Amino acid sequence: MNVGRAHDPAAALVPQRTALVAGDRRCSYGDLDRWVRRVAAALTARGVGPGARVALVDTGSVLSVATILAAARIGAASAQMNVLLTPDELRDLAQAVDARVGVAGAPYRSNLAAALGDDAVLGEEDVAEHGEDEDGVDAADGDDALILFTSGTTGRPKPVPISHGVVAERLGFYGTPVDPDAPPVVDMMSAPIFHIGGTLGLLIGLHSGRTVVMLPRFSAGAWLEAVEQHHVSQTFVVPTMLQRILDHRDFARRDLSSLRQVSYGAAAAPVALVERALDALPDVRFVNTFGQTETLGAYAALGAEDHRARHKLGTAGRPFPGVELRIVDVAAGTDCPAGTVGQVWVRAAQNVTQDWLRTGDLAFLDADGYLHPVGRMSDTINRGGEKLGPIEVEEVLRRHPAVRDAGVCGVPDPELGERVAAVVVTVDGQEIDREDLRAFAAERLARYKLPERIVFAADLPYSNLGKLSRRALIDIVVAQEGIR
Repeated sequence: MNVGRAHDPAAALVPQRTALVAGDRRCSYGDLDRWVRRVAAALTARGVGPGARVALVDTGSVLSVATILAAARIGAASAQMNVLLTPDELRDLAQAVDARVGVAGAPYRSNLAAALGDDAVLGEEDVAEHGEDEDGVDAADGDDALILFTSGTTGRPKPVPISHGVVAERLGFYGTPVDPDAPPVVDMMSAPIFHIGGTLGLLIGLHSGRTVVMLPRFSAGAWLEAVEQHHVSQTFVVPTMLQRILDHRDFARRDLSSLRQVSYGAAAAPVALVERALDALPDVRFVNTFGQTETLGAYAALGAEDHRARHKLGTAGRPFPGVELRIVDVAAGTDCPAGTVGQVWVRAAQNVTQDWLRTGDLAFLDADGYLHPVGRMSDTINRGGEKLGPIEVEEVLRRHPAVRDAGVCGVPDPELGERVAAVVVTVDGQEIDREDLRAFAAERLARYKLPERIVFAADLPYSNLGKLSRRALIDIVVAQEGIR
């Protein structure tokens, strides 16, 4: 299947149904199909064809969705870039994938034009001047359909080409046939469109004939208003979004009765936060998804039944059917026994590679087959030969009643190589004695895991994808503690 035709069944069966809601703008499936054809014609006129890459810088909009579909339709691939990047950063990513033509929303056009050249960038007004492409191309399963970039929390974002065949497999796994007689399910794209959670959810929704509400940029207030106004049924959020939604002053007075399922992932979710969400939204099915861009989203999940039973909260659940999972001792090259931490290796049809994918995640499988993430290999703290992941320490610190959030990292030390450090955000800014907090943690952690340096901050350095920057944590500790 050509991904550029993912919306074709709905365009044929329910052309008047609303496909997209972006702010005050509504777009039917018939209108979306016409926009896709216009963008395809505009790109073709700029010399874009099979094998080319199109830089895309925009939030969730009719233009961005049409560009993703149109590029795939003509055999090219959209390369979706973070709207917060500078022109120099956009230029680096464009060069990494050899994107010579771009599409940008109005607020981002000048930045992309500075990266590619003004004549190389199309806006909505340029697309509107074109007729409609009628043909498109046939795509082989192995041809690139789109390109996403890794989050870049441990270095420069890395391009991840994703083929038509891999996307088609995910649409078949998650999607449902278009039903012209049933009222449409309303999905909301809370994650940015350049994130796998945004793009994949969008394509699944369109392929299934759902109505997709797109938040141009997440805010808790806008999220609550959109759920109430558009009767949203299901959505995906990152844990920091969920925290802000529950904390928002309007949470209790908004009508969220339409909400049936909330999936969350992309970063570790504190157990206390999940329990709070279960209490606050008792009729909602919660699903914790675990995966990465290279696996085209989740390959394991903790399902709604486990959530309601408060069973194995904090785990990533169990692998999906058809997913092969190994926990590997990288140094020895052998599989780890149950309960022992190693690197997660995954092999599945959804992966961008057919061989074992070495994910870079550290985790262990328990005796029941549930996956327990403990952090990224790059986040591992080596304290004098004792190695640990930061997530376990963060989870313990967050259990303290005066702690709202905590981030843990290793800071340089001439004696041990690294020492464990924590940046702590307190509830309502109240003061905590460092030794009291350390004593609280000592009741729950081995001695070598205890934070030896604790500093306080008003907030933690999360990205707009909800990922915690360990490098920024180190900078905070170093600045406050005067470490050289």
